[in-house]
Amino acid sequence: MEPPLRVLVAGCGNMGASHARAYHGMPGFQIVGLVSRGPESRRALSAELGGLPEFGHYHEALRVARPDVVSINTYPETHGPFALAAIEAGCHVFCEKPLATTVEGAQAVVDAARARDRKLVVGYILRVHPAWTRFIEIARTLGKPLVMRMNLNQQSHGAAWNWHRNLMESMSPIVDCGVHYVDVMCQMTGARPVRVSAIGARLTEELKPGMYNYGQLQVTFEDRSVGWYEAGWGPMMSEEAFFVKDVIGPRGSVSIVKDPNERTASDDIDSHTKTSCLRLHHAALDADNEFARKDELIRTEDEPDHQALCGREQAYLLRAIRENLDLSEHMADAVSSLRIVLAADESFRRGQVVTL
Repeated sequence: MEPPLRVLVAGCGNMGASHARAYHGMPGFQIVGLVSRGPESRRALSAELGGLPEFGHYHEALRVARPDVVSINTYPETHGPFALAAIEAGCHVFCEKPLATTVEGAQAVVDAARARDRKLVVGYILRVHPAWTRFIEIARTLGKPLVMRMNLNQQSHGAAWNWHRNLMESMSPIVDCGVHYVDVMCQMTGARPVRVSAIGARLTEELKPGMYNYGQLQVTFEDRSVGWYEAGWGPMMSEEAFFVKDVIGPRGSVSIVKDPNERTASDDIDSHTKTSCLRLHHAALDADNEFARKDELIRTEDEPDHQALCGREQAYLLRAIRENLDLSEHMADAVSSLRIVLAADESFRRGQVVTL
């Protein structure tokens, strides 16, 4: 049996803690260090996982712990520089999305991983979710063009609002969360995005100058498919219609349907990936212009929670390293989705459509 891969976990907040728990529960990994700027989060996580080496500075941890893998779960502005340092040190990398705060930064990380023959997995958690995989597969059967409607608004308060305000020091909600759903759109269409536009609003003065906490992007694809994604964070956001995942094509539509008996709050992280079931609607009509087939409700019984999804991401990372998987497409897709959401941010700020 191969020895476990030594992993350094950078960032001990929500995502870092979840990924650390995943590594801790897998025999293929051994955590050799936890890194965070603030001592409270790493001490609590270390205690939870039985006592692990702690570091307050990333580059010191990279030098002292000598990991095989670095897991980057810090704030977005550090993703690119931390990933480059890890690859330069000979490490494989798991990096939470987005890979960087600029397209050029993300491409530099991808180029470094290729040059050093290191595996780079980006945290697109929906890619390991079986129900979302099925959602994408069904959308591909609906014909072209597709109309893709998605949102994820969060009525955040307390610790969640602190977290969101910190995230908005680097980027807006349509950039930070948008990469997930734009990535889904790209998988559904399989077509090249050609134009992006966006609107947005600054709904609080608690943010740094120029930042906005509500936005909606619109993207047009080469095959004439169109999609929009909406995201807003903050205590002022509505709890109604905060989760829309809906795709329409000439042959019908498919939607993620929430369980009407299960009321979840918009800032509940487990609810962001939960599906309950898929509703497949068939557009075909009979001689009387009535629907020829009833809607189908497709149950999603394999419904991993957020922690289980983190485990699946790290299982994919382990397999990529052990089996030397070709991650070229995975890395290119991470750069492509980032390019789209950053173009949306540019569109909002310029008040113009951006051609890709």
